[in-house]
Amino acid sequence: MIPDRHFDSEEGLRRYEALLAMADVMVRHATLAELFRELADRLHAVVSFDLANFSLHDSQKNVMRIHVFEGLGPSPAPGEVSIDGSPGGWAWQNQQSLLLPHKHSPGQFEKFFEIMGKRGIRSYCALPLTAARRRLGALGLGSSESNAYREEDLRFLQSVAGMVALALESHQMRSDLQEAKERSRMLLEVGGKLMSTLDMRKLFPEISALIRKVVPQDYANLMLWDETVQSLRLHALDSPAAGPITGGAVIPIEGSMCGRVCMVGKTKIFNGSEIENFECGVIFPRSPRALQSACCIPLLTRKGPIGTLNLGSETANAFHPRDLDFLREVASQIAVAIDNAQAYQEIADLTERLKTEKLYLEDEIRSTQNFEEIVGESPALKQVLSQVNTVAPSDATVLILGETGTGKELIARAIHRMSSRKDASFIKLNCAAIPTGLLESELFGHEKGAFTGAVSQKIGRLELADKGTLFLDEVGDIALELQPKLLRVLQDQEFERLGGIRTIKVNVRLIAATNRDLVKRVASGEFRSDLYYRLHVFPVRMPPLRERSDDIPMLVRYFVQRFARAMDKRIEDIPADTMQALKNWHWPGNIRELENFLERSVILSTGTVLRVPLAELRPAQEGALHITLEGLERDHILRVLRETGGVIAGVRGAAARLGMKRTTLQSRMQKMGITRAEFQN
Repeated sequence: MIPDRHFDSEEGLRRYEALLAMADVMVRHATLAELFRELADRLHAVVSFDLANFSLHDSQKNVMRIHVFEGLGPSPAPGEVSIDGSPGGWAWQNQQSLLLPHKHSPGQFEKFFEIMGKRGIRSYCALPLTAARRRLGALGLGSSESNAYREEDLRFLQSVAGMVALALESHQMRSDLQEAKERSRMLLEVGGKLMSTLDMRKLFPEISALIRKVVPQDYANLMLWDETVQSLRLHALDSPAAGPITGGAVIPIEGSMCGRVCMVGKTKIFNGSEIENFECGVIFPRSPRALQSACCIPLLTRKGPIGTLNLGSETANAFHPRDLDFLREVASQIAVAIDNAQAYQEIADLTERLKTEKLYLEDEIRSTQNFEEIVGESPALKQVLSQVNTVAPSDATVLILGETGTGKELIARAIHRMSSRKDASFIKLNCAAIPTGLLESELFGHEKGAFTGAVSQKIGRLELADKGTLFLDEVGDIALELQPKLLRVLQDQEFERLGGIRTIKVNVRLIAATNRDLVKRVASGEFRSDLYYRLHVFPVRMPPLRERSDDIPMLVRYFVQRFARAMDKRIEDIPADTMQALKNWHWPGNIRELENFLERSVILSTGTVLRVPLAELRPAQEGALHITLEGLERDHILRVLRETGGVIAGVRGAAARLGMKRTTLQSRMQKMGITRAEFQN
């Protein structure tokens, strides 16, 4: 019991020595329970009391939590009281000592005095526990005697409270340091595991278990953005307490906690009724009511949010703001790991696609290498081969001119094989066979998302032909808006992919071919003059088959032998009249028409003699010397109509290919009696 009079020097010395001894308590106890128990024992040496309690402020719930209660009778279990309903809360809030009952009426703390009265406590004092860094709580001392504590006693008791606060702050600092070390260790362990594998689905339960050591939780999952369904999709799950969950479940952005966090890109804690406000929860426990609190952390990358890390608990208010820094660090490591895994997969897919494209191109090249040499000995063909021999060693652009079916691609491949680029790729692109909207993508490539349907990056033919040769067939059909980009490649050897901003440099030799009259197209404004001059560096004209009729017998024997071997037939004889008929026919489709005609002839031949359907050549036999100009024109129009599938108007229509207006072509067709049945199947 503290005496009413002032302490004598011996009593004061004894008490201050006891206070100094309390400092030893600060370094010897790991838990608050042990610390409070030891402090209570030490206080008995300097202060007379029958009851002592230590209450600390809980910032999350904003209540005073009683951690230790010692005094008369058995100690009640730790609990919590409101700030306004307890003397300790008043002392903490006002940062003043409180002496009861003579200074305050019992009505202010009626419930508190009711509890104290049952324990025989008649006087009570509360002192704030305040350290240098923050306000911690309050120390309460109670006595069974009335007026046990006076105003003058509070000076010493404040020293006691200061020592207790110092002990609590020291313990809190050690706890914070230990917690920081543990969290740092966990972050290092999480990082180590993430580096060990790219399979996040298998690894996630281990990551969740590490998180659980620092932040207790009952459910954890990863939701990743799925571009195909424009929603979040369940990617990985760790839910020891949950029942079966369907893999790949889709969570909408609207109406879900994780969707909201993913859109905003900021961490959010949800408690109680907040969870019920959403149509779809973050996790899927056995019972919807089981989830009492949740925390959603966005997975942020350089491209923005890619999903969320979600934690759930069956305990109310399970997640504290102090946990968020640790959870953000974990989410950051997971986001980097997922981003790297996705990038690795994209690279692997691209590599595989390039391998596939390379194999396809190699197969295509091999399939066209059936021509071991160019067949023919006519002067017209020898002149072409002489030009090829001259231009092949250089890197000059070559423009091959000639009608359809004259073998322009074969000449282009010969130039490539005879050049210094022969060990690199020969890439071809038929400009007339691809719609204008897709031609730019095929030629230059595109980035992911460049247009609707561009779900991945595509390498263009220009990049595939780097250090090799690019053959553009039917170059005269390139749309006017695409021509400046091709001109830039010819001038600067650089371009950008569709939807991209990075300039790509290439080293490509260009060989172009066309059956169009480019001079007329330049004059009509359908082809750029500067591009024409860039292409027309070294023109090579392929003669039509009618100008090299002396080569027909050699070509006939070559094709017949090739098709006979392919069909496992043996054809030894070609009748003289048959060969003459083949020579006399003017072959408007050139070598391609001759090749197809001979393939059909080999199919029809049942013995060792070549049987040719002469009926198809009869017009040429009967009037070979009397073929009129109008007849040749009619045959040519029919051939072009067949090649365009009967399309007359438009950029790729028959009228454009014949170099005349649509109305002019229709008038000529009517005059020559050309019916739709003649050029359509």
